[in-house]
Amino acid sequence: MFGLLIAAAVAAPTADELDVSDVITIHARPGAETPADTLSPVTILSGEQLRRRLANTIGETIRLEPGVASTGFGQGASRPIIRGQGGVRVQVLDAGIGAIDASATSPDHAVAIDSLVAEQIEVVRGASQLLYGSSATGGVVNVVNGRIPDERPEGGFDGALRSAVSTVDGGFDGAGTIDIDLGRGFVLHADGSYRDAGDYDIPGFAESADFIAAEEAEEEEHEEEEEHEHEHEEEEEAFGIVENSAVERSSFAGGLSYIFENGFIGFSASRFETLYGVPGGHGHGHEEEEEHEEEEEEHEHEEEEGEESVTIDLEQTRYDLRGELYSVGPFETLRLRAAYADYEHIEFEGDETGTVFTNEGVEARIEGVTPRSANGLRTIVGVQYFDRDFSAIGEEAFVDPSTTRQFGLFAFEDLERGPWRFEIGARYEHQSVESKGDRIFTLDPNADATRNFDTVSASASAGFKPTEDSIVSLNVFRTERAPAAEELFSNGEHLATNPFEIGDPNLDTETALGAEASFRKSRGPVVFGVNAFYTSYSDYIFELPVGETEEEQIITQFTSADVDFYGAEAIAKMTLGTVGAFEVSLDGVVEYVEAKLDQAADGVDDLPRLPPLGGVLGVEALSNTADIRVEYEFAASRDAGAGQEFDTDGYGSLNAFLTLHPVTTEPRLSLDVRAENLTNEEIRYHSSFLKDLIAQPGRNITIALRYDF
Repeated sequence: MFGLLIAAAVAAPTADELDVSDVITIHARPGAETPADTLSPVTILSGEQLRRRLANTIGETIRLEPGVASTGFGQGASRPIIRGQGGVRVQVLDAGIGAIDASATSPDHAVAIDSLVAEQIEVVRGASQLLYGSSATGGVVNVVNGRIPDERPEGGFDGALRSAVSTVDGGFDGAGTIDIDLGRGFVLHADGSYRDAGDYDIPGFAESADFIAAEEAEEEEHEEEEEHEHEHEEEEEAFGIVENSAVERSSFAGGLSYIFENGFIGFSASRFETLYGVPGGHGHGHEEEEEHEEEEEEHEHEEEEGEESVTIDLEQTRYDLRGELYSVGPFETLRLRAAYADYEHIEFEGDETGTVFTNEGVEARIEGVTPRSANGLRTIVGVQYFDRDFSAIGEEAFVDPSTTRQFGLFAFEDLERGPWRFEIGARYEHQSVESKGDRIFTLDPNADATRNFDTVSASASAGFKPTEDSIVSLNVFRTERAPAAEELFSNGEHLATNPFEIGDPNLDTETALGAEASFRKSRGPVVFGVNAFYTSYSDYIFELPVGETEEEQIITQFTSADVDFYGAEAIAKMTLGTVGAFEVSLDGVVEYVEAKLDQAADGVDDLPRLPPLGGVLGVEALSNTADIRVEYEFAASRDAGAGQEFDTDGYGSLNAFLTLHPVTTEPRLSLDVRAENLTNEEIRYHSSFLKDLIAQPGRNITIALRYDF
């Protein structure tokens, strides 16, 4: 199977992570490695490549990177999916510490990290649990923002200003960042951003053809009442636009660092706010009002009937502490990171408050890295603590308040011997999850409101460098993940995804046994990389439809089963030569993931919402004064998985990019023109809960001006 995947997948990166790997440092790795040094696949977006992909959300910004997809939940709340896994299995970090928000709880919850001020985004695929715990079994996305400076700016200060407009949503955004050397070792940082975008345009109906046909068939069969017929007509009129998809977002932050001879220590405070619509018509309206309205005039009935739009008003205040000491006792580097965040979001149905979600959390980690010894051995040890006090209060709360505490210890040994490199690692973790409500006892009268889990994970890797610029590696791992509070204690209607969710307070630890093989060539006129992976899960936790309520609402049950994940990613870039002042190259990415249930559910053995076979093929022409790129993004069709009603059609989209550098010396001025989905293709992500209710944006032109000083 792997041979077929690798043979079929000869394509390349949307970023230049391969041939610049000798200068970019991975902040998500304690050893401060570069991509060329790692035995696990890592993708980095920075500089021009990051600005080219910059989108409203982290998920949309990195979705074309190898192995990555997006939840596609509108402009306000699209989260990353890595190798078919998302939610509680993908850890999104803010400068090495968790986002401390509610984004993993539900796909309609935004990640409280601002993509507009990101300096670098790192995607670490594979078994990242050993470094970052149970919530990183699928992978890690680390957003580096520079809010705590670790070096003095050249010339006393530096920064950047950016402003952009977009046509598909009438959007406008602006962002700025600055670092100032105050002298005597102190460096001040400040940044801020603002984004305002309306409902976005699409090429056809918001609902898919299969969904519309199914609704029409159901109406004919049951002879729907007049108001329901009228309601469906209104839904069909949602043509050319995704209603309730507007977003407004702002952020600002300040940081201060003291940089001294053998390290630095710094502190930052930040504020993130966003107000965004949840598209797809998830509101429930007011049934009692509708009963009275049946006797009202027709025009009054039209105004009051139907579902209320759902909007989310989110805010987070966060404080970060970060420091590093060099040459301390046995350690070459001793690193401290800590954060406290107070998060709240309110879900409004029309003008009425539905549910209030809060999350107050603290996370801290200390890592120590020893110098590499004469025999090539280096040790990395660390400790991590996490405390989350989470609550959801209101009519649509689907889970009771809970407290999660997690303590972890991890250690790595890294050995280099000539062209060979070996790594072994282990992590112990204790997690306590306590429910503070009564829903658990309706699930199981004998259930324990506090569940404690002890997990042990381990990995081993071997790499061989046949040449200085290439490496072949094999990673094997066994990881354990404790179930999250939502998986244990949910018992209510989940407004975002529509079903009535039921947890299982007796779920056991999820265990994975897997292997990954990689080959990368990082320099020269042809650079490429191939990754193939296989993971077998025991007691994999997921939601499975088990029935319907009297109101025909789907009931889903968190359950566990044995599941096998497998797939591959291939990236490549080939430099063709120079044409005038331009260096021309071809590149591309191809990726594929599959997940099979050992025991088929309702005759379907695929997990739901798995990204399809897809990728990007591109051609670039780069020079000192202008960059040109044209690319073709594609995704194959995908059959419905367990619990999904309809298949998803494939698509192909043409994108083009132009960057002009009229001033190439500092201060530097750049003009970016980005044209996406030029063919105005109807695009639906199979990985999205909303794929049959909303399409992705149609043709869009973004013009951005950036000034670096």
